[in-house]
Amino acid sequence: MEDEREAAPFEVSNEPISHGGGGGGGGGEKTAEKKKKVVVVMGATGAGKSRVAIDLASHFSGVEVVNADSMQVYRGLDVLTNKVPLPDRNGVPHHLLGSIDPSVEFTSRDFRDLSIPIIDDILSRDGLPVVVGGTNYYIQALVSPFLVDDVVENLASCSLDGPQELGGADEVASFEQLKEIDPVAANRIHPNDHRKIKRYLNLYESSGVLPSHLFQGENAEKWGRADSFRYNCCFVWVDVSLPVLDRYVEQRVDCMIDAGLLDEVHDIYSPNTDYTRGICQAIGVREFEMFFKSYFSIEESNEVPRPDLSEILDMNGGELKTLLIEAINKLKANTRKLVRRQKRRLNQLKAYFGWDLHCIDATEAFSCNSGDTWHKIVIEPCVNVVRNFLLEESSSLTGKQEPCLQSKNLVLRDLWTQYICEACGNQVLRGAHEWEQHKQGRGHRKRIFRLKKRLDSSRAG
Repeated sequence: MEDEREAAPFEVSNEPISHGGGGGGGGGEKTAEKKKKVVVVMGATGAGKSRVAIDLASHFSGVEVVNADSMQVYRGLDVLTNKVPLPDRNGVPHHLLGSIDPSVEFTSRDFRDLSIPIIDDILSRDGLPVVVGGTNYYIQALVSPFLVDDVVENLASCSLDGPQELGGADEVASFEQLKEIDPVAANRIHPNDHRKIKRYLNLYESSGVLPSHLFQGENAEKWGRADSFRYNCCFVWVDVSLPVLDRYVEQRVDCMIDAGLLDEVHDIYSPNTDYTRGICQAIGVREFEMFFKSYFSIEESNEVPRPDLSEILDMNGGELKTLLIEAINKLKANTRKLVRRQKRRLNQLKAYFGWDLHCIDATEAFSCNSGDTWHKIVIEPCVNVVRNFLLEESSSLTGKQEPCLQSKNLVLRDLWTQYICEACGNQVLRGAHEWEQHKQGRGHRKRIFRLKKRLDSSRAG
């Protein structure tokens, strides 16, 4: 995405800038005049978000980082999840970084409930909270006073003292029952997400409300809209062109392998691992399942010595080396897919919800890999954006934020309707608007053209 800033030189002082903090920033909706200021650094994985946040501490006083990466919140797998090493933090306090039990389910609601008191404490000490992460739904949960999980939990809690499964149905039957009651809701969740299935069934039993009806209309529009933010937010989007970022994340995977990624995954490997919970959801765990299955079978058989993990890539062929190379390639491919999902989501936050994202194009800094270029291309523009944000007066909803409410880019969203494009490899699209946008895309139209051409040829033959 092109940089939306003016192409003008920036003059940045080396002196830290003080700012007004004070008071709490969370806990329900506030008038715009009372909202406290929070900086949010967003971007795809590998774009340099953490580096930006730490560098900002050299220019603004009281910076404290609040991690908003759904895998970095967990303890362990420091290399795989790419946590910032302690020496690289330059003394900047980091919160919610490696502090959660790796076996628990940590939801967006949990993140919100833990991060708000942390942010409010930073503000009460006249500090500057800088929220950093690529997990955009965490950030939405933080800034928006409306959260889907809240509504479900509040309504479903009415039946927690009663039977937890309707009619004693097992897990498979529960999903089939949900499909009968509310096929739209069932279409939105995985059949193995038994916890959510149970919650939806309890919701329907206790209230008679279809889950899919709950999240349409006004509720859907409130979710994530800029005019209802909990804080006065400055969003900095660190962006890098896809070809450059693809090359970088592939190189980063190679560096992670050299830094001990395999040892980390080895230590948590289990044949019965649940890849839908805790830190095992991280990209880079499941990808090595077949490799470690074969690796540990060699150890158990005692037929041959178990090779050291660091030596396998240097072996002359063999099944282990083949499986390891395949796993590494899967890790790289899935990381590239994650990058695209994150970039797509950021564009949606801007188009659907009117988020004012200040895009900082870091592509040139990645291409030349120079510290001076990083400072000039990335840090100086970021400092300029944040400084202007801290100096400006908080505007009311009748002022600055009002255009967001009437932006032609904001569309009514149905959070439940799902479309599947078979022509594009069963790609899932959420809502009619996203489906229409997808159909207009060049890639989709090319695939449809090729399919029609192939069909016409088969008919002619």
